[in-house]
Amino acid sequence: MTGTADGPAATGPTDEETPRRPRGWASLYALAFLLMVAAGGTLILAIRRFLESTQPLWVSIGLSAAAIVVSVISVLLP
Repeated sequence: MTGTADGPAATGPTDEETPRRPRGWASLYALAFLLMVAAGGTLILAIRRFLESTQPLWVSIGLSAAAIVVSVISVLLP
């Protein structure tokens, strides 16, 4: 049994010893959120016009894809 009478032995560094670096940029998260809102808006526009044209659907797909890319980039950047 490893440890002392006070409790088990520490097996790794604690939070106080290893500072955590912040992850992500809040501005990029906000941009991704706005892109998703715009994608939803174009989707609603397409539905209200009873799908007369598929262009708003493609715009919505593009905005959604851009939001995904921006959110992934915001997590990867320090």
